[in-house]
Amino acid sequence: MKNILVTGGAGYVGSRLVPKLLDAGHAARVFDLYLYGDEALAGARGREGFSEVRGDLRDRVALQHAMRGIDTVIHLACISNDPSFELDPDLGRSINFDCFPGLIESAKEAGVTRFIYASSSSVYGVKQEERVTENLVLEPLTDYSKFKAMCEEVLMDAREPGFETLILRPATVCGYAPRLRLDLSVNILTNHAITNRLIRVFGGDQVRPNIHIEDMTDLYVQTVTAPGKLIDGKIYNAGYYNETIGAIAQTVRDVVGPDVGIAVEPTNDHRSYRIDSGLIKRELGFEARRDIATAVKDLRAAFDAGLVPDSMNDPRYFNIKMMQLVGLK
Repeated sequence: MKNILVTGGAGYVGSRLVPKLLDAGHAARVFDLYLYGDEALAGARGREGFSEVRGDLRDRVALQHAMRGIDTVIHLACISNDPSFELDPDLGRSINFDCFPGLIESAKEAGVTRFIYASSSSVYGVKQEERVTENLVLEPLTDYSKFKAMCEEVLMDAREPGFETLILRPATVCGYAPRLRLDLSVNILTNHAITNRLIRVFGGDQVRPNIHIEDMTDLYVQTVTAPGKLIDGKIYNAGYYNETIGAIAQTVRDVVGPDVGIAVEPTNDHRSYRIDSGLIKRELGFEARRDIATAVKDLRAAFDAGLVPDSMNDPRYFNIKMMQLVGLK
């Protein structure tokens, strides 16, 4: 059993990961601002091994409190999409990079022996290569991806005997979770298909890599107990198929219903992103098992069950809207 701190554990990925960690017999502590509410973890409360610390990554005292008794950190917390930085670039930097060295120091001081960092496949920027592997030069294009790359460097420099590090570069996550995001590509298209019966596609030839949230959270659970010789100092891409936005829209329509329209509109943004996830399969034996259609089916089932009320307007589903609403500083 591991004692695991999940920063951002009440967020989109965390709301599925934390229950899985508990199911696997680990103790899981969530460190989060709970900006989007605390309902997503209602099922975990009262379970053996579960605890919570409400706090800000920039608060070193709160971090030190949260780290007590922890041996493994899964660092998910961040302002997690590029447009969020349009609100306040300084806010993005303060949360996504400036406090990261202090987080590492607090982990080491507490005796943490394994640190797993959720980076992003966006650190590569736009590549012409068909196989975007982990050994390619990073060319991040946005503040979000630049800070992810900078944090990777800090973490690699901090690696030492007794402090194992693992960097994962996920594709865009998709599918249903208790703290749902509807501002990510597959989820956006599915929401519009179900609610409006119309999908607007800008361009459509742009390639995007995705990974189902169940696969992504399974991977985190696997890496918690993976032998150190397999993960220490490693960097892995984690994705599924690289699909065009047009193909994703067609998949959504196939699942949701033939009456859903697809309106293709011109765009000046034809950037394509793709990643190769062969290395993690060869070295860790991990391969995503769920495709985009599965994610859409899961979302449709959640909508049908009434789990996604007011999906076009509730700010809880949209990071930027919620940050604007609460005036996060």
